[in-house]
Amino acid sequence: MPPGLNTGDSAWVLVSAAMVLLMTPGLAFFYGGMVRAQNVLSVIFMSFVSIALVTVLWFGYGYGLVFGPDVGGAGLIGFGDLRFADISPTMLHGRVPTYAFALFQLTFAIITVALISGSVAGRTRLGPWIVFSVVWVTLVYFPIAHWVFDPAGWINRWGVLDFAGGLVVELNSGMAGLALAIALGPSVRFRRKEPPQPSNIPLVMLGLGLLWFGWFGFNAGSAMADGRVAVTAFLSTMIAGAAGMLTWLVIEWFRFRHFTRMGSATGALAGLVAITPSCAYVNAEGALVVGIVAAVVVSFAVTWKLVLGYDDTLDVVGVHGAGGVVGVVLIGLFATGAVASPTKGLFYGGSIELLLKQIAAIFAVAIYSFVVTYLIGKVVDKLLRMRETEAEQLAGADVQLGTEG
Repeated sequence: MPPGLNTGDSAWVLVSAAMVLLMTPGLAFFYGGMVRAQNVLSVIFMSFVSIALVTVLWFGYGYGLVFGPDVGGAGLIGFGDLRFADISPTMLHGRVPTYAFALFQLTFAIITVALISGSVAGRTRLGPWIVFSVVWVTLVYFPIAHWVFDPAGWINRWGVLDFAGGLVVELNSGMAGLALAIALGPSVRFRRKEPPQPSNIPLVMLGLGLLWFGWFGFNAGSAMADGRVAVTAFLSTMIAGAAGMLTWLVIEWFRFRHFTRMGSATGALAGLVAITPSCAYVNAEGALVVGIVAAVVVSFAVTWKLVLGYDDTLDVVGVHGAGGVVGVVLIGLFATGAVASPTKGLFYGGSIELLLKQIAAIFAVAIYSFVVTYLIGKVVDKLLRMRETEAEQLAGADVQLGTEG
């Protein structure tokens, strides 16, 4: 046993990695239940294929780009052993094996790619989608993850707080989804203003349950230990998700005088998204506020596409983009300075500096993700025809899977 290894922490990180990995099948079911019946299998497949695809890329070169030695001290990208070959089972990251840390971080990259698929569900060819995913995770996810998650990354060094991926996963996927939706253009049904037709609401609720379960590993696992930071993140995650769901139900009642299952699921998801960056920096009261504010903001954000005319099929922009912004910004107000970081938010005696840094980081990540994703989407569509034709869209994306569909 290598000196410094903590077996309890290591066990928690391994369990957390498995929990976060389960979130991608949960997302597949969540998305699959939201689309029309003729697109269910292809949407589920787009999430599952990201598991295999991103895993190979991560251990081929991704881990080195994210957590390798920083190139030139600029905080823009790492460059380590691109084959993961110099890492052994006895090497440690803090008090846990580097293998465990790398596997945990891999699951974040996997679900971020899967999240983007929701913006273009039902109008994307699967082959070009795989090519897009390879290029996107290389040019967008890996650099942003280095900026935020690696201690040498420029956003991390600057003092911006993001405990579990509000910038890297949530805002990044939201802005990438927006860029890809604009690059490919609206679907034929969106142009015809045909309303969504969820194929299976119980599948959506099952997906939410798996996502909520996995989110405890997502947030509390980011502590890399099983102590007070992890339990604070766990508690905050539970409170914010519940607050988001209940707030959405209240909003629906005042608007429409009835509740919806899709609405309750979206509200819970909004709370979980927003608490991701802030879970270990806020107390129970702060988590409650984060969940409430996130549900209110997201309830309006999901309607922006109808006003602005972009076809974000499954509301990746409205839920993950807007929800991520809420969570990152509220750290600047509600960070207590008592658990994961000594830096305090404005409402707990801190200065406005943290809030301004949080907002600046949002703009930096959003602009980079949007611009690079738009260019990647346009190039892949031009070379490989990523967007389905109108006839293919009306026939359903499951036709691409042959006799299995």
